[in-house]
Amino acid sequence: MSVMDITIHSSFLPHDDRDASLAFYRDTLGFEVRNEVEYGGMHWITVGPAEQPGTSIVLYPPAATPGITDDERRTIEEMMAKGTYASINLATDDLDGTFERLQASAEVVQEPTEQPYGVRDCSVRDPAGNLLRIQELR
Repeated sequence: MSVMDITIHSSFLPHDDRDASLAFYRDTLGFEVRNEVEYGGMHWITVGPAEQPGTSIVLYPPAATPGITDDERRTIEEMMAKGTYASINLATDDLDGTFERLQASAEVVQEPTEQPYGVRDCSVRDPAGNLLRIQELR
């Protein structure tokens, strides 16, 4: 059996406020903005770490998702407001320093903690309510 050559190119996280998302991902996390597409007043923003040009996060307006009903849109909006709709795991060499910078501009869910399964991490929410778990690389 041959191995396929597949990489993770992009992940999608919803956003509901272009300016707040840019401020968080660009200014707080330090990600570069790779692309921004505007259509009908909605914005798709592609960001990612400068040292990982092949991996991106696309911040997208969930209202633009084709095929969902108005009830589903309302459910997504409610889940985003509660912070239960989407999440992503990130990693850093300096968890304490990263957390120190993040706690001033993000909703803290969990301070740096040694988990029983062998990972030390913290978690915050971005302006749209998405959960970001940040693990310490060892």
